[in-house]
Amino acid sequence: MSSSKKQAFFIASLIILWYSSNIGVLLLNKLLLSNYGFRFPIFLTLCHMSACAVLSYLSIVFFKIVPLQVVKSTPQLLKIATLSVVFCGSVVGGNISLRYLPVSFNQAVGATTPFFTAVFAYLMTFKREAWVTYGALVPVVVGVIIASGGEPGFHLFGFIMCISATAARAFKSVLQGILLSSEGEKLNSMNLLLYMSPIAVLVLLPAALIMEPNVLDVTLELGRKHKYMLLLLLLNSTMAYSANLTNFLVTKHTSPLTLQVLGNAKGAVAVVISIFIFRNPVTFVGIAGYSMTVLGVVAYGEAKRRFR
Repeated sequence: MSSSKKQAFFIASLIILWYSSNIGVLLLNKLLLSNYGFRFPIFLTLCHMSACAVLSYLSIVFFKIVPLQVVKSTPQLLKIATLSVVFCGSVVGGNISLRYLPVSFNQAVGATTPFFTAVFAYLMTFKREAWVTYGALVPVVVGVIIASGGEPGFHLFGFIMCISATAARAFKSVLQGILLSSEGEKLNSMNLLLYMSPIAVLVLLPAALIMEPNVLDVTLELGRKHKYMLLLLLLNSTMAYSANLTNFLVTKHTSPLTLQVLGNAKGAVAVVISIFIFRNPVTFVGIAGYSMTVLGVVAYGEAKRRFR
């Protein structure tokens, strides 16, 4: 096999792993939170962050997948801690929303991330895009409004949590650009995860014990009741780390445009698979709204690239 074919095969394998990890963790979250009666989104996020903390340490310190970047000062560590808290909020919010909303609608709302990123970038850094770029965000928002009206499984609290999680995810990305902007403080995504995940565990552990006090008893009881419950929880947590690792590797080995196209397609694939698995009802209006949002995201990415 020629080197170019090997490279193509390697990248294709990475993309398949990236899709499998991202979609797998999303579907398993929904399965655990809705179908298994595991109603503990904070503890679920704690499991994810614990797995990320352990596996990040092993992959960077022992297996040296990427070079270790050292935190050089207390202010830098405080900035990472701030990002970690915001990151926790976004993940917990997303997991809570999955208790109440179908995965398909969850993904439709999540597709509005570029809208919130543009808003926060403007408010926090006064960074302006071309008006054409902002115009491309109109169908992103309108599409979600249409999808909301056509969603048979719409739940107001779930929707609020999903929107909040999406906004927090966008806020974190803008905040990261501001806090870790100097060359001496920049960390790649894997090293950032290495430092953020243990902090997240310290934040989530007391939160889970206070807000979900019977979580351990119920988890063990569910483990006895459902044969594969604990195994699914372990697989789910491992996939959460795998999603971050493969995202980093795909970003490293492909172009930004390819990554953008793959990211848009990933959401659509997740929607189709979730509808087949969970059999949640969908309407033409809902599909039309989601399609408009995705097309708006594509148009926004293209406009941002052209009018930079």
